[in-house]
Amino acid sequence: MPDLVDLAQIDPRLKLDIRYADSNNFAGKAVYPAPHGYLHRDAAHALRRAHDRAQAQGYGLQILDAYRPWQVTRYFWEHFPMHRAFLADPELGSRHNRGCAVDLTLFDLKSGQEVEMPSPYDEFTERAHPGYDGGTPLQRQMRDTLRNLMEAEGFSIHPHEWWHFDYRGWEHHPVLDIDFSDLNNPQKTKSP
Repeated sequence: MPDLVDLAQIDPRLKLDIRYADSNNFAGKAVYPAPHGYLHRDAAHALRRAHDRAQAQGYGLQILDAYRPWQVTRYFWEHFPMHRAFLADPELGSRHNRGCAVDLTLFDLKSGQEVEMPSPYDEFTERAHPGYDGGTPLQRQMRDTLRNLMEAEGFSIHPHEWWHFDYRGWEHHPVLDIDFSDLNNPQKTKSP
């Protein structure tokens, strides 16, 4: 059984806002049965350390996506060909399929509100790029703060998405296609 752990158990302070469990995503519908966030154990512990750093600066981490079953990657590829430049090819698998990628943003601890970034999550334009020079100075500052917090704990940013971070060594993990309901049942695991 792959060593995927529930982020809510690793760090209950995290705000889970799993966008693919509702219609607030580019697909316009829920593609996950429930709002769960799972990561490989090492990545999850690194995320908790990044959250400690964020809290010391007055922010919390809001998780938008984490482990993604391979079938969902295939669904995106087949049903949204217009976005393939931003989607993982199911032939290669996604870093999310390996349990080593997390999509997230920051929220203000005092207000509980999500901070503004130069683009919304899942916007497939140059505004989503981590080096985008537009937006307000505060939006760019928040984007860079998130990046610094994550990179300090072994994550690297995706070149096209300010919200997407990969944990070091992701390429050494297998592509997984385990339904969320089966994560605690080793007999039901499968590979693509």
